[in-house]
Amino acid sequence: MANPVTRWQIVAQDAERVAAFYGDVFGWKMNSANSLGYRELMSGQPNGIDGGVWPNAPGAPNLVQLFIEVDDVDNYVARAQKSGASVLVPPSQLPDGDRMAILLDVAGLSFGLFTPGRKKS
Repeated sequence: MANPVTRWQIVAQDAERVAAFYGDVFGWKMNSANSLGYRELMSGQPNGIDGGVWPNAPGAPNLVQLFIEVDDVDNYVARAQKSGASVLVPPSQLPDGDRMAILLDVAGLSFGLFTPGRKKS
């Protein structure tokens, strides 16, 4: 299947508490040893989709975002805009090499696009 949903993200006021909650309830392992302090949650199961928790701006609503893997973030941002989406976070290169953008779909729901950074051998 082209362009699968391969990540999810909870954006919450108290990211640490939310990440700990999911770890406690489901036994998911948390790793925040990355350059952004992102709270990555991993189930350790091959049939699941791992995700994480990111802190939200004060007063902003908590939400869940799906991340869709694409081969060219900029191209898909343009395609989505042509179909009525608006850009919340423009295409950006992350410190780990991933490229991502956050958009609002035609229903006003936010979602992410990303291209994984290429691993160096």
